[in-house]
Amino acid sequence: MQNLSERLALTKTIKQLGINDYNAARLAQSLVFETVRRQNFIDKYINHTISPTTINEYNLGIQAFLRLYVYQTRITKNWNKIDINEAENTAKLARSILGWKTMTVIEPVLGTLLTQNPNVVFEGASDEERVGLSTFHPAWFVKYCFRLFGRTQTITMLEADMQQPPTYLRLNTLKGDENETLQKLAQEGITLEKVEQLKHAYKLLSTKQPLTQTTSFQQGLFYIQDKASCFAAEVANPKPKTTILDVCAAPGAKTTYLAQLMQNQGIIYSVDFSKRRMNVWKNETTHMGVNIAEPTLADARQSLPFTLEADVVILDPPCTSTGTFRKLPSAKWRLTPRSIDKMAEIQWQMLNNCAENVKHGGTLVYSTCSITVEENEMLIERFLKWHPDFSLAEITPKIGLQGLRGLDHCRRLYPHVHQCNGFFIAKLAKN
Repeated sequence: MQNLSERLALTKTIKQLGINDYNAARLAQSLVFETVRRQNFIDKYINHTISPTTINEYNLGIQAFLRLYVYQTRITKNWNKIDINEAENTAKLARSILGWKTMTVIEPVLGTLLTQNPNVVFEGASDEERVGLSTFHPAWFVKYCFRLFGRTQTITMLEADMQQPPTYLRLNTLKGDENETLQKLAQEGITLEKVEQLKHAYKLLSTKQPLTQTTSFQQGLFYIQDKASCFAAEVANPKPKTTILDVCAAPGAKTTYLAQLMQNQGIIYSVDFSKRRMNVWKNETTHMGVNIAEPTLADARQSLPFTLEADVVILDPPCTSTGTFRKLPSAKWRLTPRSIDKMAEIQWQMLNNCAENVKHGGTLVYSTCSITVEENEMLIERFLKWHPDFSLAEITPKIGLQGLRGLDHCRRLYPHVHQCNGFFIAKLAKN
């Protein structure tokens, strides 16, 4: 078990199988993502059929087949059309991959899965469970959001997680003039819409080919980057010829945008603990024409391995990713209620350590792609009590909504409101 995200696992599998057909790869991605997105509903539907056995008692191959079988034969048909031939062909394909002996244990239930009423999953369910099953979220997370945002707002937010998120591009002025790049992108069949208030961010409206196969992408003229991530870099407001410390920097979205805003003048010290991710960071910074960034492999939970006073320190620590469920649906099923407190403690260690590297008059920018208060406002409150020499600074541009718990200077972005990752950002000034 490598605990890969669905995107990484698919990329690795496609590479191993030598699949070069873009449409086939895109279809596989859609099939996997949409199945994983609905995993709680699908699993409960399957468990009702195979009771008293549960799906988790089977090997991973059988688990994957049963989930994909239910999604393809029932959910894509809106539960009301039954295609016997498709079901038989799907089972036949599974036999060729998993082996007929492996399949014999579950073949007797395939007919029931093809005809059973999906409403069986709601039998005996509590309100939180019903909402969780309807919107495809864990019941504990629904309950958490009810307390934080109220029932109506929560349901609106969770329903938005079922939609495909928009794609955003950040045009790279280190490699070309922005207007010239826009003309090149138009010639390559890419239609964009400017994101108001952000300097170089655009929303993708349409494209005639995969973005990564365009000449403009290969030349490093743009970076595929969520608008929330672009916002964090602009809030930091790095100036040319200054010293920046970018903590948890890989895979490079922040570093490359910071360098762009600094016009490749000054120095960025980029820190991350993952060697694999830092290799990606090196490729990305080279690809985007960045020549002012220095990589450092280090664990920010410990004191950083250098004495440095930076004008701006930017920390985007590991988090529960509760703001990215639209993009990474498997994250929903890896979390437990304890995950939030565990992650907040890691973030606290990192934030404390980063404070040591902010010069007097400098700023510390903290951001997560999480919507929980424990990882965000409560952490900032705790930090301000422990560090009276820091205070919350005004954030510009004024994008998003105010922070919770009276932290009005902080900003929050929500997928259902702002059409991007759920996001929190705080800017702390060292007095």
